[in-house]
Amino acid sequence: MTQLAKEKIILGIDPGTTIMGFGLIKVTDKKMEFIQMNELLLNKYKDPYTKLKLIFERTIELIDTYHPDEIAIEAPFFGKNVQSMLKLGRAQGVAMAAGLSRQVPITEYLPKKIKMAITGNGNASKEQVARMLQSLLGLKSLPKNLDSTDGLAAAVCHFYNQGRVEVGKSYSGWSAFVKQNPKKVN
Repeated sequence: MTQLAKEKIILGIDPGTTIMGFGLIKVTDKKMEFIQMNELLLNKYKDPYTKLKLIFERTIELIDTYHPDEIAIEAPFFGKNVQSMLKLGRAQGVAMAAGLSRQVPITEYLPKKIKMAITGNGNASKEQVARMLQSLLGLKSLPKNLDSTDGLAAAVCHFYNQGRVEVGKSYSGWSAFVKQNPKKVN
C-alpha cells in the first residue's frame, strides 16, 4: 500500500498600500508547484482605511478560495521614511489579522532572507528574484509589476525554510501573537 503524498498550500504576501503582491504554491512531498500570483492594485484609492479594508478582504478571499495551510509574509524593511514604514506595517498587520482570523499559521521573513533563499544573494534585485522564480517554477512570463513575484518569493522562501529551527516569527493564532508581542497589545 502506498502512502498518500503530503500536500500543503502556501500563500506568500508582499504587503503594500499601493500594490499588495501575492503568490500561491502547492507543495507535494518535497516538490513545489506554481498555483497563482497576482496583485491587488490600491493606488486608485486615496483613503488609507479603504486600502486597509481591501487588503483584509482580498486576503480573506484568497484564504477562503485556496485554503492555504500556511502564510509567509514579507516583513517591512527598516528605512529612513517613518511614514512609509508605518503604512507598510499597517498593511502587513491587516494581512496578518486576516490570516489569524482564519487560524492560518503565519511566518514573517525579512526581504534579505527571501532574496537569499531564492537567489543565494540577499542583495538581489526584484528582477533577479523574478527570473529565478521563473526558472524554478517554469513560469511562461513575468508580470509587469514585480510585486506579485515578491509575494510568490515569500511562499517559496517558506518552502525552502521548512523544518529549520529558526525561520522567522511565527504566529498560530491571536493568543500566540499576544504572548510573543506583549508590548504591541494594550
